Amino acid sequence: MENKKPTRASQTKKSDSTKVQSQAKAVAPKARPKVWTPPPYLDTPHAPDGFRPRWVRIEVLGFADTKNIQGRLRSGYELVRADEYPNEDFPAIADGKYAGVIGHGGLVLTRVPEEIARSRDEYYRKQAQDQQTAIDNDLMKEQHKGMPIDIDRQSRTTFGGKKS
Repeated sequence: MENKKPTRASQTKKSDSTKVQSQAKAVAPKARPKVWTPPPYLDTPHAPDGFRPRWVRIEVLGFADTKNIQGRLRSGYELVRADEYPNEDFPAIADGKYAGVIGHGGLVLTRVPEEIARSRDEYYRKQAQDQQTAIDNDLMKEQHKGMPIDIDRQSRTTFGGKKS
């Protein structure tokens, strides 16, 4: 005679599974719980219409980064003072050259007019495009008739399935 033990699956009762389901329904909250997220490190007030806010570095590892901030100020950036927002509490630099300016951890808040920001973006976009054109031209000088170089800048992404 064989002594067969019952399997674990055969021991599970239907009444146990329905009891678990009813308990899960009773415990389930009606509203989604709030998810905690860390507070933002750099709160930024809303910039006036026609301006973009930017955080600019004024020091690195305790040493003043005069070249960076002075370059930005010469480019049209303006420092944002905490007293411009009397109803809000933004961290301000307490003393020194940038006293009263919204700042935190070696950064100060600046704003730049939209037209300057757009023209700056366009300038750097053109610089990148000119560099890419120069690279392509140098590459074409080096190609051989027997082995032409094909510059195809189109990319495609597929996620399985059949190709049509």
